[in-house]
Amino acid sequence: MATEGWGCYVKDIDGNVLLDLSSGMFVLNYGYSHPRLIRAVEQQLRKLTHFAGTDFYYEAQVELAERLVDITPGKFPKHVYFGNSGAEAVEAAFKCVRWHTRRPHMISFTGSFHGRTFGAMSLSGAPTLRREHFAPLVPEVSLVQFPDPYRGPFKSSSECIEHIRNRLGKDIPEEKVAAVITEPIQGTAGYVIPPSDFYPMLKELCEEKGWIFIVDEIQTGLGRSGKMFAIEHWDVVPDIVCVAKALAGGIAPIGATIADAEVMDWEPGAHASTFGGNLVACVAAIEGLKILEEQNLVKRAEELGEMALKRLEEMKEDSRLIGDVRGKGLLLAVDLVKDKRTKDFAVKEREMLVRESLNRGLIVFRGGKSAIRIAPPLTIGRRELELGLDIFEEALKEVERKC
Repeated sequence: MATEGWGCYVKDIDGNVLLDLSSGMFVLNYGYSHPRLIRAVEQQLRKLTHFAGTDFYYEAQVELAERLVDITPGKFPKHVYFGNSGAEAVEAAFKCVRWHTRRPHMISFTGSFHGRTFGAMSLSGAPTLRREHFAPLVPEVSLVQFPDPYRGPFKSSSECIEHIRNRLGKDIPEEKVAAVITEPIQGTAGYVIPPSDFYPMLKELCEEKGWIFIVDEIQTGLGRSGKMFAIEHWDVVPDIVCVAKALAGGIAPIGATIADAEVMDWEPGAHASTFGGNLVACVAAIEGLKILEEQNLVKRAEELGEMALKRLEEMKEDSRLIGDVRGKGLLLAVDLVKDKRTKDFAVKEREMLVRESLNRGLIVFRGGKSAIRIAPPLTIGRRELELGLDIFEEALKEVERKC
């Protein structure tokens, strides 16, 4: 149980100080208790805490919307919807494309995680969300296999695209499809990165069929991958971008759906949120984006990520448990296996490694069946990141000794 935090450190109720390489579940891109965020929020609290952005405007809401429009891919006019979470951002995108296209069907991917509300959950391919007790889910959603270069079954982009084409007219009604939604890098699945030509091919398919292309950047966006948005690694421009998590730096709940103005063409009242665009969250988000730019954190994430990935690859060479390491920027994963040849999931060993790391004062996060996600604050110092990797390596060796 945490009591306080600063930078990349958090203290528990027993007074132990832990180094957090998970950014408080991928939220604290600017670290714990950033003084500039706190100062901006304190000033806003003394002026006004809430204003009904559904019917009126407030300067911070407009400024944040303008900043998001400027940094998202694509130079076309855009509209911004503010909600309270990543799931709400996805729900808004879901409703938006149905409104715009007058079509009901959605295509998503196995392994994906888009949120826990019913619409977002129905778009998700993560097995933990698609439990029978939640049925029936929202209809008119088709899941297709995400291309995974390490575990397959599709290791090439053309195989995956051909699979989608083969399903058209069978279980995917081509003429009823409104949109395709994807995480550029799958988060909960363990930072699975598709082949380099996948997104250009997928976007080409969407344009050919008249489908809207939605990217869920809730975990991958705002500099974490070494680009402002992860989809930029593939030079692809989406029609809709969903953001949340790091947007307000953990100060207050917020999510945003940024869409091509021609796509987000719904009438007033078609969608709204009482607390969406909360003023405290908005000023925190504005200050966070200023920090991101002024401290060049996107480039910093790229450089630190290259160092960390190289270090993890060195660990892999000496480890019998690490089957794969992957990542972009400070979005890194270590995939554990029982056997490097068969790639059997090392589930028990992963749990042991998480616990052993915690016992040594390091927080890392699970991903997929047997992967570990490493995603520290973008403000972390190089020496602190090296220390975290040292601890992780020590914990790994101890687990290997016990197994």
